[in-house]
Amino acid sequence: MNELETRQLRYFVAVAEELHFGRAAKRLGMTQPPLTRAIRELERQLGVQLLERTTRRVTLTTAGEALLQDARTALDAVSAAARRARHAGEPTPMLRLALKADIDGGLLPQILDAYAQEGASLPVQLVLGRVGEQAQAVRDGRADTALLLSPFDDRGLDHEPLLTEPFLIAMAADAPLAARTCLHLTDLAGWSLPDGSPADQGPVTRRHGTGGTHARRPGPTKDEAFTADTAQDASDLPQIFKLVELGRIVCFFPASLTRRYPRSAIAYRPVQDVEPATLSVAWPQHSRSTAVAAFVRAATKVAATAQPEPGTPQTATT
Repeated sequence: MNELETRQLRYFVAVAEELHFGRAAKRLGMTQPPLTRAIRELERQLGVQLLERTTRRVTLTTAGEALLQDARTALDAVSAAARRARHAGEPTPMLRLALKADIDGGLLPQILDAYAQEGASLPVQLVLGRVGEQAQAVRDGRADTALLLSPFDDRGLDHEPLLTEPFLIAMAADAPLAARTCLHLTDLAGWSLPDGSPADQGPVTRRHGTGGTHARRPGPTKDEAFTADTAQDASDLPQIFKLVELGRIVCFFPASLTRRYPRSAIAYRPVQDVEPATLSVAWPQHSRSTAVAAFVRAATKVAATAQPEPGTPQTATT
């Protein structure tokens, strides 16, 4: 059997993720016939059927599911190798740190100070992204290490927990639920997440948003400018805070973030049966970078000695 090419793997992953040849071709910037031929040639080369095709749908076979997982890993490794080689050849080496703005447990300034004292430290470049993007940034070489919330996809990564803190739910201060000092997930019944799943399933840190999950009250809004899509696309704190204040959404935030942003129009409430937020530092498996090792050492040292902050406000005041 001939060696597989990255082009073949990229084509297959697109089809396997889209489960539609037309959408996959559009995603790849090509027409459908050559993509179809390429997948057939890949199946011939491997001697197995990867996709079940009917006139109505495309599904993965068992062999296809196995290849998809390994193909993603292989493509990540190729991308990472190229990016890390380019980074290593830059005139001024940097340590690239992936994180979501404000999702650092309040530890980032201390970690950066401690890291600067390490003999192997490098200048730090922040790679900012949405919640859930940090692990992939490390895998594909855009970042050397990351601060991120669990749960996350840890394929190809080593990681160490730094801080565990409660998730709080943010809601308009004049909302009926805000009159209570503690809630349960069942109290959120009737709210839905942007993808249509119920808000009473709790925060999902891999979704869009700042702290975890934001949800929209079902049914028509009082202001047509605020739609489900508006809530789903809100990706920075000013947008999310405004939507919360207006009673259009609720949002789960780590407690440290709520302490940093007290707002008179927003109430932060504990939810009794929500799993806590765990902040971790992650880096590539088998990494031999002394700069990465120094950053992990600094992060764990700061986390071990960090003092708890004062209590979290129930209804924020200015």
